[in-house]
Amino acid sequence: MLQLILFFWLNIFHPFYVSVTEVDYSPKTKTVQVSVRIFFDDLESALDKRYKTSINILKPKDRKQVDGLISDYVKNHLQIKANNKLLSLKYLGYQIEEDAAWCYFESEKVESIQKLDVQNDILFEQHDSQVNMIHATVNGKRKSTKLDNPERLVEFSY
Repeated sequence: MLQLILFFWLNIFHPFYVSVTEVDYSPKTKTVQVSVRIFFDDLESALDKRYKTSINILKPKDRKQVDGLISDYVKNHLQIKANNKLLSLKYLGYQIEEDAAWCYFESEKVESIQKLDVQNDILFEQHDSQVNMIHATVNGKRKSTKLDNPERLVEFSY
């Protein structure tokens, strides 16, 4: 009984570290649309540490600066290849939803996708127990996995 109580207590009070990356191929626009959900406090800590500056994502003094730092950070920790070709991701912006920041990106045009390689080590330098969930949808086929730190690469075939 004591072990059960201890287990629940640890789950309640021990923080967990997770991000969610959605990768969706749009046949209409022939682009890969990417959204990354990261707890904003963890993202702020990562930006503060990497860029040696204090960032407030919720109420930024300089939104352009915050956008630039988020874009740079995510692009350095998330790379996507379609059919073995590295995609150039254009940063579209971010929005706050509850306790997380949703960061949005879009690729250049891709005619079709048979294979997606996703390398994601977002927040791995922050938390040894970081987990990054990846959901990829191409032509209506959704595939998912999770990457536990230090595992950073997944390949999806369509």
